Amino acid sequence: MPELSEGDPAPDFCLPDQDGREVCLRDLRGRWIVLYFYPKDNTKGCTQEARDFTQLLDRFEELGAVVLGVSPDSVRSHKRFQERHDLKVRLLSDPEREIIRTYGAWGKKRMAGREYFGVIRSTFLIDPEGRIRRIWSKVKVRGHAEEVLETLRSLSRAKGSS
Repeated sequence: MPELSEGDPAPDFCLPDQDGREVCLRDLRGRWIVLYFYPKDNTKGCTQEARDFTQLLDRFEELGAVVLGVSPDSVRSHKRFQERHDLKVRLLSDPEREIIRTYGAWGKKRMAGREYFGVIRSTFLIDPEGRIRRIWSKVKVRGHAEEVLETLRSLSRAKGSS
């Protein structure tokens, strides 16, 4: 699949959330969507990222946004992760990595001198019409949720004035 760019239509998907309920992108039309991809439940960086989005969730919702985290972990793993850390964001399970690949969040990584394939921490901000408005690749967790919120504020203001 060709690499996604800002302005492209966001590829549709349906994935189960932490409660086993199907979440389809098309059903969220009319709302902003923060779609973030993360490697693994209950790891340090992924836990911090989910906590940061949870902490700011009310502000995202005030701007009409839904926050969705996606990883290859199972529905059951997501449920335990959510309960253990009191997370409020919806967590979607993509064990086949189909959507993760579609969004370009799967690739070669390096750690401790070895190469392997895994989830590349990435975030997509999708507008109410279903277009990708902003892409963050190889995300660093610290300050990321705040940066996404500020970008959403800026874009939603601009959209509201046009």
